[in-house]
Amino acid sequence: MNATEWMVVVGGLAAIAWVNWYFFLAGRTTAEAAVGAAGVQQVTITVQGGYQPAHVKVKQGSPVRLVFDRQETSGCSEEVVFPDFGIRKFLPAHKQTAIEITPERAGSYEFTCGMSMLRGRLTVE
Repeated sequence: MNATEWMVVVGGLAAIAWVNWYFFLAGRTTAEAAVGAAGVQQVTITVQGGYQPAHVKVKQGSPVRLVFDRQETSGCSEEVVFPDFGIRKFLPAHKQTAIEITPERAGSYEFTCGMSMLRGRLTVE
């Protein structure tokens, strides 16, 4: 292999490493849901190239309202899916959409976009 081919291989490997780091390993912020009116735990999640915060902690057995604030028009982020709760919800662009659940069991539950590229986690304690 000549020098140009080596540079292409190294560049490709660097791109693969960066994509894996960004989608799977990059530090994500964590938020604890605030208890509001009628004991409902609530947190707002901004949707813009990902979920912010991407990790939400809530208390078991209490109602939870997750408000998704979608601030983009990307096709990937137009839906949020909570497979463990059987929820698949359309998120209109530049609007807020609430999802309400009452987690009965402690554990960690993933939520994703419809294409499973954007990822978040709901931790029930």
